[in-house]
Amino acid sequence: MATSYRDFIQKKPNLKYIFTGGKGGVGKTISAAAIALDFARKGKRVLLSSLNPVHSLSSLFDQNLPGGKVAKIEGLDGLWVCEIEITETVERYKKELKRKIDFFLKYADIPVKTETFVEIATTNPSFEESAQFDQMTTLMIEKQDEFDVMVFDTAAVANAVRLIGLSKLYDLWLSRMIESRKEALSLRMKLSFRKEKIKEEISKDPLMADLLKTKRRTDAAKKLLTDSEKTAFFFITLPLALPIAVVERFITMVSSFDIPVGGIIVNKVILEDIVEKETTTDYLRNAYNQQETHLNYIHENLGNLLRANISLFETEILGLKAVEEVADMITI
Repeated sequence: MATSYRDFIQKKPNLKYIFTGGKGGVGKTISAAAIALDFARKGKRVLLSSLNPVHSLSSLFDQNLPGGKVAKIEGLDGLWVCEIEITETVERYKKELKRKIDFFLKYADIPVKTETFVEIATTNPSFEESAQFDQMTTLMIEKQDEFDVMVFDTAAVANAVRLIGLSKLYDLWLSRMIESRKEALSLRMKLSFRKEKIKEEISKDPLMADLLKTKRRTDAAKKLLTDSEKTAFFFITLPLALPIAVVERFITMVSSFDIPVGGIIVNKVILEDIVEKETTTDYLRNAYNQQETHLNYIHENLGNLLRANISLFETEILGLKAVEEVADMITI
């Protein structure tokens, strides 16, 4: 028998990091906002963060929110939001990358302009997503003592899953890079007959410092994101074939990487009493019949992960009151 969202949350008293993911347009932001709001009205200090490059929290809550900064939602105690901006992070990445390349080319004596390497690296499609992921983990680590619960509306869930899921391989790569750097520095010191300086040089080496810093952050993020008592990924879907297929694929990815799955929330569910009205259109009746087929599929194949349904609203969900209605549906 499936565990409801409410029962799931009650069984996870230490739950702190919650993510909503799924195909575009299924209601990830609305679901994340409803989850965050529910924790806030229970007396928790909650931070709701949007990782979507096209932010919509300002529109959803019908409030003017400053981009890139933590701001309190008016009308509800305990809820803060942050629409993450990655522009500054991307620029910092570029500067750090240039510094590392300059350092390498200095010793390699290679007559190539640094800007060429930086341009190639920063045009990689995953560059901005990596910066986005970095912002997310920075919030998780630096704000963990300030908030009881942190909810992330993530548009790049596939990228996040890949980065964390491949963290074991990344750890091996970092470890090998660190050892290789130690060997290179040791050899250089031996050749210069300054053996007593080896450890001192290693500790001062900027590339080594960057590698060690990256490994520490990766380890910290991995520990948080794979802790089943503290973290849960909730996948949002519509009662339609394509978004359900996307959720199934994500669940397989998440499970194989030991990332805890919180469950599935189905959005825009047409209620039976609506289609029974005489004024109901044929279009709505047909949509309801198709919906039932997909809901049956979810129950048969993913039923143990089904946590809640969100009914189809007659109007667009905007404002604090509307988000509260969604929260009521999820926690029923």
